[in-house]
Amino acid sequence: MSQTKPAKLTEILKSLAANYQIIKVKPSLIFFLLQYMKKFKVLNVGGNLVLHSHLPPLNSKAYSRFVNEHLLQKISGPSHAQIGLTNACPQNCQYCYNKNRHGKILDTETIIRLIRELKKMGVLWIGFTGGEPLLQKDIVKITESAGDDVALKLFTTGCTLTPQLAADLKNAGLKYVSVSLDHWQAEEHDQGRRYPGAFRTALKAIEIFKETGGLHVGVSAVLSREMIRNGEVEIFLGFLAGLEIHEAWLSEAKPSIDVYWNEDKVISEEDRIRLVQLQDRYNKTANMTINYLGHFEGSEHFGCNAGHKMVYIDAFGEVSPCVFTPMTFGNVNEKSIETIFSEMKALFPSEGCCFMNKNYKLFQKYNRGNTILRREESISLMNEVQFGPLAKFFQLFYH
Repeated sequence: MSQTKPAKLTEILKSLAANYQIIKVKPSLIFFLLQYMKKFKVLNVGGNLVLHSHLPPLNSKAYSRFVNEHLLQKISGPSHAQIGLTNACPQNCQYCYNKNRHGKILDTETIIRLIRELKKMGVLWIGFTGGEPLLQKDIVKITESAGDDVALKLFTTGCTLTPQLAADLKNAGLKYVSVSLDHWQAEEHDQGRRYPGAFRTALKAIEIFKETGGLHVGVSAVLSREMIRNGEVEIFLGFLAGLEIHEAWLSEAKPSIDVYWNEDKVISEEDRIRLVQLQDRYNKTANMTINYLGHFEGSEHFGCNAGHKMVYIDAFGEVSPCVFTPMTFGNVNEKSIETIFSEMKALFPSEGCCFMNKNYKLFQKYNRGNTILRREESISLMNEVQFGPLAKFFQLFYH
């Protein structure tokens, strides 16, 4: 981690000044973004000025695109996308949002074309997921094809990682990596992942990525409601800080599959606020960044972007609002991603809370035993959804 240090104020100001056109954005929106930025320490990771891994580096071409295309031009396309590079995975996580999806796997050239089309629509941040994306034999070629005007993040269990592959991915343009790790005790993590040695594999992968140099290295952790309520998250964060990683990317277990369609497993607003406050408190003093998804998508910040500024394309080409929503609005092998997204976005105005946490009971109602809701079922479900007020950012953005 020798290439990591807190960014100097002059570096931050220089990167912001490079996007001087932001002065054309209305003052209230600029003030909101500055207040949000103050909740994080900007890290200089191999020359990249990073607020957190859900946003492009502040001194990158991708960040300039955010300012020009989304803040100023206000294009209608998505800013963020996740792509399932494969559905194969040696692990079998209890809460896996992708469990049992099936179909014909997208080939490499289709994925490369898809990335090109997503960028034309406005996507400036792409997460590679799966399954285990490292099992896609052309992952380096796919990474390189994205170019330097989009921020790429890899979500991985660490399975099959080698030092050479980590170096090749970094050289191909990968900026961020999150290794899956859900507990500080090996037996607990392995049990949740249903894979002996998962904990050991994750720790080894973290070390390999750290030793590669120039990569923003984090952990992607899925928290149970019990961990949140029993005060175990603080213990876990202490363990993660000891790993000397850049970031802990946190999310609660989402009600994306039938075994989680249960009030006893879904977090409450009080649980979310507890993690939001923990993040803000932690980030004031600690070197490791806490980046809780419920902080980003809360009503006080950016809200839920599913189907609005976020899109997920699974390994079979099915298009969903986000990785946690077991529904499809079309397949990229049958219709263009631009058309599918446009039709989907008309049904997703965004709001200040997680779509799945709020509406999982509707998925219980419309599920007919399929792994995900088909397009017709998805549209029927959406006709019953009642969206609440926009989050603070979109209130300022649209009004």
